[in-house]
Amino acid sequence: MQEVQTKQTDSHKPLIDFDDWAELAQSDPVAFEHRREQAIDELIARMPEHKQQRMRCLQWKIDQVRARAGSPMAACIKLSEMMWDSLTGPGGLKEALDRMSLENTAPLPNADILSFEARQPQA
Repeated sequence: MQEVQTKQTDSHKPLIDFDDWAELAQSDPVAFEHRREQAIDELIARMPEHKQQRMRCLQWKIDQVRARAGSPMAACIKLSEMMWDSLTGPGGLKEALDRMSLENTAPLPNADILSFEARQPQA
């Protein structure tokens, strides 16, 4: 039986090397923070200009939560809560989607259903 080789494409390559970042965080936390801030700034700079200020404000909020959390785990929990709030809380994504679905509940136009006779198989 022949073995099939699959080639990893760039689309499947992770955007960051987790092990590299984790090692840097352990060995040099200051360099890790500098690299993290640089990566975030580069990502925001690639966004459409009209979204950049909002993203900078969100990143500032995330950084404040991290600074006040007391531990990485506490920060993770607090940030997770923030994400859930933005999804399910007042003014969140779920509410916006629900509102959109209510706006689009107009009855669909009626249509006649046509019936077709089955074709006879050709010999």
